[in-house]
Amino acid sequence: MRRPHLLLLAAWLLQAIAWFLPVVKGEVVFPHGLPGWQAFRVAACAVWPYDDITIDKWYYAVLSTISAATTPLFVFGSPWVVSRGSSALRRASAWIAASAFILNAYWFVSFGADRKDLRTGYFLWWFSFVLLALGLFDLSTPKKLINDSQRIVSHETGGRIRSSGPPVRS
Repeated sequence: MRRPHLLLLAAWLLQAIAWFLPVVKGEVVFPHGLPGWQAFRVAACAVWPYDDITIDKWYYAVLSTISAATTPLFVFGSPWVVSRGSSALRRASAWIAASAFILNAYWFVSFGADRKDLRTGYFLWWFSFVLLALGLFDLSTPKKLINDSQRIVSHETGGRIRSSGPPVRS
């Protein structure tokens, strides 16, 4: 298995595991904190009402909703991009995943002094976006292989000889 596929598999596994681990201490359901699936519902409460939870300020509601939207994009979009996407689409998706990682730092920053209440599920979920971005960047970059006669063969051209020349390290 190639490195980009390992990164993508790790990203998908972390994302799946994070749905069932505590994300933040206290409040509901599990004795050790809010599980990932429920944290998703709380984050989306501005557009998908959940119990009597509300978000006070409009900009927190916007950031929370966009953060929640990154999860379905990850879950449904990334397998499609990996299996069917062009190199350009994979690269664009990698930038989106990297941006989602930065956006999802919102929770770490907004918790301020209470960030100690963030649990393993949050960090696994957050880190899964970095792994996804790295895997997609790696997958979108054409790799060059050198065969024994010093010809450069590219995955992009389906293994056809792209050019000849001195040995190149990749």
